[in-house]
Amino acid sequence: MAVPAGGVPAVDPFDIEEIFPDVDTGSVLPRRQAGSSPQGLAVTLVADYTLSTQAWLPSAAIVALLGESGVSSAGARTAVSRLARRGVLEGSRNGRHSSYRLTPAAAAGLSAGGARIAAFAAPADSWDGFWTLVAFSLPKEEGTRRRALRGRLRWLGYAPLYDGLWVSPHAPGPTAQSQLAAVGTGAMTVFRARHVEVGVAAGRDPIAAWDLDAVARQYDAFLERWQPLLPRIRSGAVVGAEAVRARTEVMDTYRRFPVLDPLLPTRLLPPGWLRARARETFTAVYDGLAETAEQHVRAAVTGSADGFGDGVRAHTVAQLNAVSGIA
Repeated sequence: MAVPAGGVPAVDPFDIEEIFPDVDTGSVLPRRQAGSSPQGLAVTLVADYTLSTQAWLPSAAIVALLGESGVSSAGARTAVSRLARRGVLEGSRNGRHSSYRLTPAAAAGLSAGGARIAAFAAPADSWDGFWTLVAFSLPKEEGTRRRALRGRLRWLGYAPLYDGLWVSPHAPGPTAQSQLAAVGTGAMTVFRARHVEVGVAAGRDPIAAWDLDAVARQYDAFLERWQPLLPRIRSGAVVGAEAVRARTEVMDTYRRFPVLDPLLPTRLLPPGWLRARARETFTAVYDGLAETAEQHVRAAVTGSADGFGDGVRAHTVAQLNAVSGIA
């Protein structure tokens, strides 16, 4: 991840506020904005079909495809423009026609995120009983740095047990350590420890940093939305714009789960946790629509500008790991 002068990391392709709109308050409730944001849909759409090739897409095709997901032409153009200003997309102009592709930094971030999504809920559940704790103290006047640190902690799977004490059941790897160091100011301590129950009525178990009921409702809503579509996908009835729209939406929704539920240990969760079922459903929708969605996107791109359709490549969940090594 690129870190500009001042120690604040470059903006992510996706904003943490899409998942936790009140992230700066340290709230434990995993709320998200109603529906999917135009910028989130645009990033998902471009990445789903160009991440492995980093191909250029005509702006007219992006606007048209977003229109099929219910985004107005003005809203789509605004979303693309804002993504370009944020450094997520880069543009090119040929006469009156413009095209966009992912910047190298955004492609690398999305590639790493894709690998994380592909691996989510796949490994066997194991936990050594230790928690990672991040304690920090930053003055209120350093609001930008506080916001960056809290956002980064959320992306890394931490949640606030208390305002200045964030926890995760997983040990931080080298990538997490470097990202924490990038937003730290010397007023932060990271350590691993077991929770000791001292019998105090007001004490909080570390798992209380996550609102498990709210996360469970997110899983329920996801399955309620997507499982009824599976028979039509298996029969080949979902094609064209509907396939692209469904595939974009299911990714744009499912990509939030590794943040909402960062592989919390099963033994700490309520019975019947729906993580595995959500993964199975996501894979069935995303992979099941890959071929027909790619055909529709390629037709839309070719119709907007000759010679652009060759770079359109849909990938499956298994292939997300394969593209994680792009520059």
